[in-house]
Amino acid sequence: MASGQVRASHILIKHQGSRRKSSWRDPEGRVISATTRDAAVAQLQSLRDDVVSGTAKFDAVASRYSDCSSAKRGGDLGPFGRGQMQKPFEDATYALKVGEVSEIVDTDSGVHIIMRTG
Repeated sequence: MASGQVRASHILIKHQGSRRKSSWRDPEGRVISATTRDAAVAQLQSLRDDVVSGTAKFDAVASRYSDCSSAKRGGDLGPFGRGQMQKPFEDATYALKVGEVSEIVDTDSGVHIIMRTG
């Protein structure tokens, strides 16, 4: 990784306010368009609780539930530097210690939890 870069995995849940209302899980966008932000947050909070308590592994949850194409890599986004991600996502990632899982982060893409991996 280049100096100043971080590495992270995330779980994204899209909702009706997301800028792109389709994903690999929902190509037509039917579920996403019917999902309120509150419902997306509730689902994500439940997934986060499972990860933080050790009931579920982050990468397994991401592979199954994340609306991002990174799901097939267990949510891994690879290394990135400042200015490459949406600002709220970037700020949250840089604020985490390696191995920590964020609270829920809102972006134009939807709601996320982020685990810093490097």
